[in-house]
Amino acid sequence: MVTCSVGRPAEYSAAFPASAAATYIVLGMVYGFTLPDNTNFLEWRVLARQCFLAGLAPENIEWRSTKAEVSLFDAPLKAPEPKEDAVQPVLRNTCLALLKSILRHSDQGRFDLAYRILWRAQAEPALASIPVDPDIARALRMVHQVRRDAHKMEAFLRFREQGEGGGGRRQFLAWFEPDHYILQTVAPFFTRRFTDMDWVILTPKGSIAWNGQQCAISRNPCDKPDVTDDVDLLWQTYYVSIFNPARIKTKAMRSEMPRKYWKNLPETQLIPQMLAQAGARVEAMAAQQPQEPPLFHKKLQDRYKNKIKSIP
Repeated sequence: MVTCSVGRPAEYSAAFPASAAATYIVLGMVYGFTLPDNTNFLEWRVLARQCFLAGLAPENIEWRSTKAEVSLFDAPLKAPEPKEDAVQPVLRNTCLALLKSILRHSDQGRFDLAYRILWRAQAEPALASIPVDPDIARALRMVHQVRRDAHKMEAFLRFREQGEGGGGRRQFLAWFEPDHYILQTVAPFFTRRFTDMDWVILTPKGSIAWNGQQCAISRNPCDKPDVTDDVDLLWQTYYVSIFNPARIKTKAMRSEMPRKYWKNLPETQLIPQMLAQAGARVEAMAAQQPQEPPLFHKKLQDRYKNKIKSIP
């Protein structure tokens, strides 16, 4: 491999040592890959192993995304050729699980980070157990963001009934907009939770479909459907009934239910109205005179008192 170190002015030698210059190819070629943004762990692993067996350090590989802007200075990428005597990489289970998780993140730098951790873990087997390491700290933040995104999807996804399908099973449709590629993560939750109905979850990052026996996951982006049903009114009625105007904590509410999810939740359409009326409702509650308890309340009290008296 010929590098830009050939014919470089002497004054640049200190700023660009030979080891760093190895990434600059005179022939106009750089080792690396251009990957779709939804590339998963299994697909990345094949390419990462190819780079590792070629003996290429992380700084000598470029991981580009098809969504990234193309620069006039971007050299064409060339796939590396593995060496015949190369040794296969070895990872501990903790490190392997970490790589699988961060590759479900949407950060375009995740491929480079994952390969750097893979490379370093060969000399530092316990690397994934060092949370203060800059690479591991960044990876753990990504893991937390992926888990939080999955938790929000499990909590805020709403199914809309679409009638009955074959065999009399009800059919449902849902729409959600995750930040990361978490369909593989959340699919087991929904198949366990909603086993008795057929459903499809559409997202901009793919879809999940369940027919009572098989779960199919697609990475083809979906458009938002225009669906509503009578359950939306039930959600709104329930939300109004549990809303306590005397305990408004908008900061905590936005923390647990960020505004970006509101547009797809039927109950959140009522939040501005309920907040605007909260002050008047609190004043009305304070001014309300005490009322007699319902008739069944006295019966329950008498039953309890008689039970207490019967205890020796």
